[in-house]
Amino acid sequence: MERPDLTPLQKARRVNLDSSKYGVFAEIGAGQEIARWFFQAGGAAGTVAKTISAYDMRVSDAIYGATSRYVCRERLLQMLDYEYGLLVQRLNRTRGRRTTFFAVADTVAARSFSRTEDGRAWLGIRFQHAFGAKPSQILVHVRLHDAENPDQQEAVGILGVNLVHGAFFTRRRPETVLASLLDHLNRQRVEINFVEFSGPAFPQVDNRLVALHLLNEGFTLATVFTPDGRVMQVGELIHNRPLLILRGGFRPVTNPVLEMVAQAKSARLFQKKPEPVELLELSLRDLRRRRSIRLEDFLSRVDMLRAMGKTILLSGAGHYHLLPAFLRRYTQCRIIFLLGLPNLSEVFAAQHYRNLPGGLLEGMGRLFMGDVRLAVCPAWQGRRHLCLDDFAPPKNCALLYRQLKESGRLVAVPYANQADKAPLPDEVLTMIQRGDKAWRRFVPAPVARLIRKHRAFGLRAT
Repeated sequence: MERPDLTPLQKARRVNLDSSKYGVFAEIGAGQEIARWFFQAGGAAGTVAKTISAYDMRVSDAIYGATSRYVCRERLLQMLDYEYGLLVQRLNRTRGRRTTFFAVADTVAARSFSRTEDGRAWLGIRFQHAFGAKPSQILVHVRLHDAENPDQQEAVGILGVNLVHGAFFTRRRPETVLASLLDHLNRQRVEINFVEFSGPAFPQVDNRLVALHLLNEGFTLATVFTPDGRVMQVGELIHNRPLLILRGGFRPVTNPVLEMVAQAKSARLFQKKPEPVELLELSLRDLRRRRSIRLEDFLSRVDMLRAMGKTILLSGAGHYHLLPAFLRRYTQCRIIFLLGLPNLSEVFAAQHYRNLPGGLLEGMGRLFMGDVRLAVCPAWQGRRHLCLDDFAPPKNCALLYRQLKESGRLVAVPYANQADKAPLPDEVLTMIQRGDKAWRRFVPAPVARLIRKHRAFGLRAT
């Protein structure tokens, strides 16, 4: 369905002219940029109960409670809790039968004289979709790429207007809400890397599919799914933490893969504290093997990894070198990519770096940004056990390979046990699809139960 191309002013006026909507705007960090549009549009007296900015940290804490960081989900939720609760408490008796209440909040770190990196912001709206209804909510996290502070302020204001308008007028089509967030903006100015819908206005929304949509449409490069089923903005999880990342298709996740992770964690590759965040990276490249993403297949993989208590990094990075710069936004600690020996050839494959002006050398510089290491697990070839020392790089990379080894950028994960002889995941998948019951020996019991329950991966009746 084609959407009308409304300007931010027209969207704000449409909200203002709807006398059933009444709410509060609370903004920290970039001015009252969202509320400003509603005042400029005219008719704000029928919509705006209050606007507030609490810039001083002590003042902010006195109103909303203490927090460890001021631009974070926790602070945004504190703001929405307080402002929405106070609004309903004060006005529900006199206006509740003819008003749907809402609270809009944002907490922003924009460019300034002392802060020259990209801005970032958490925005949210809590609202009633019907008179007397329990509140629903949309939360958004963005990065602001404009080079000047006024431009970042403008982007926050437009984004906020789009969010409010979407919540009220297109909420029945969440994909439309997502698309409309960038109306009169673009992806060069704003990166939307997290959106979460909740409440009775969104009974059928699966936030895992929302996250997949953001990646598939190029809004962002990565997001995180936690073992308890939540979708998280990456920075929430990995802030100032070391990372252990294993990329795979996990179709299905097998015992040898999990043993590989356990062996790497016990190999003293990290300092004792803080504990590394373990991430199993599922890339869109793998999901698109058939040119389109099958949602049932995607969700089944997520559910199986969750059943093993694993945290999933869903990534749009086709190759390893594309991910470190993204992760470095949130942590300067050590990052270790865990890979099997056969996958090391992919790291030195020149075709992956053709789009870079500096080719393979530039790609390697991006891959090993800061304290990044590749931990290489052994493999079996026939009856022979192969390790990092057995790897034969391309001839033009021999000196580079040697330097990476000697500098500790390439490290060997010690051989664990005979489980390395187990079939590869693709071989286990073939067993599943042809009805060979032997596949059950090579996957964890919770995963086997889910495969049988949902007939996942083309399981044949056995």
